[in-house]
Amino acid sequence: MSRQSDVRKKALLGRSVLRQLVMLTKDEKDAALLQVADAIVNRKEEIIQGNDLDRKAAIKEQVSQALLDRLTLTDKRVQEMAEGLRQLVHLDDPIGEVLETRTLANELRIEKVRVPLGVIGMIYEARPNVTVDAAGIALKTGNAILLRGSSSACHSNAILTKVIQQALEQTSVPSAAVQLVENQDRSAVQEMMTANGLIDVIIPRGGAGLIQRVVKESTVPVLETGVGNCHIYIHQDANPKMANDIVINAKTDRPAVCNAVETILVHHAWAERHLRELGNRLLEQEVEVRGCLQTQTILPGVDLATDADWKTEYLDRILAVKVVDSLESAITHIDQYGSHHSEAILTEDATAAHVFLTVVDAAAVYHNASTRFTDGGQFGFGAEIGISTQKLHARGPMGLKEMTSYQYRIHGTGQIRK
Repeated sequence: MSRQSDVRKKALLGRSVLRQLVMLTKDEKDAALLQVADAIVNRKEEIIQGNDLDRKAAIKEQVSQALLDRLTLTDKRVQEMAEGLRQLVHLDDPIGEVLETRTLANELRIEKVRVPLGVIGMIYEARPNVTVDAAGIALKTGNAILLRGSSSACHSNAILTKVIQQALEQTSVPSAAVQLVENQDRSAVQEMMTANGLIDVIIPRGGAGLIQRVVKESTVPVLETGVGNCHIYIHQDANPKMANDIVINAKTDRPAVCNAVETILVHHAWAERHLRELGNRLLEQEVEVRGCLQTQTILPGVDLATDADWKTEYLDRILAVKVVDSLESAITHIDQYGSHHSEAILTEDATAAHVFLTVVDAAAVYHNASTRFTDGGQFGFGAEIGISTQKLHARGPMGLKEMTSYQYRIHGTGQIRK
């Protein structure tokens, strides 16, 4: 059997159980999620051992510390993956939800009902927790999922998928609903992207290169997740302590995730009074600052930011800083360089906040809060399958409802069209 045919075989396996999945009750699906969660905790040592193989390979390749952090599974992170599945159990089952009902003059009753998408193809990089999050959301919503992670996490993804499938064998949920494409050749991705009729939707999650390749080359419909070139604008009247705390959190809590801030835009009046203190705080946190000319006059010794810096999702302890003369200038910069992911304004001016939140084109916009909250768990969605930066079908953290479509169910009493 060729490597490419393996993609087809696993997609067909997932497709073969769709009828079973859509007929499962909430209790059956929730029991399966709890079984998987328990199995992940009970086999955490085995999972971490597999992850150690990926970590050793990454260290040998001298990847950045931030990227290594994204790859790493610790005891705490394994527990968090299991807890994400348990949180899904407490959420309503969206499948079968009646969104609208109306009766026509001819007494036809029309229902708009939420249904699964079908077979989801997930193409992702580096983060093995995505394997569990995506599988959990797919199962809760009656979808099958075909996973294709990156080579950097191949051992982690393999053991996690094995644990999930073996746990499902003890439940009403067919284990074939979760499949892993282990072939790391680019041809496997190409085959997934063109598997019309086998895969219903592709979700890419990773760097800009991966996402753009999928968007441009896929003939299967794409739910586009985006990179996070996120900004925080510090308005002239922002509370300095709050601003410092938020910027430090947004940059250093987990620098390698997509909701970490990459550029701060600072009103010149605030910069003159408070930027030096913020610069010192960033230095204490070992954050490298790259700034505009005005930033350099206030923070001597920082490197001059180039146009490339304004475009870059660093995923590291690097922060670009630009002094601007107005709210309008900040919004113009975000329009030019932002990735439509998460943008924030720090201000005590309600009017300025309203303008920012209304005008800035992003999936999540914040007033006086860290961008790090753009996350399915933080939003109360349970786990997430990714952050959508597009506008059709889904936007922002994609949880259960975003993994559904709908159909019209029409109930009649013998009506014919005349």
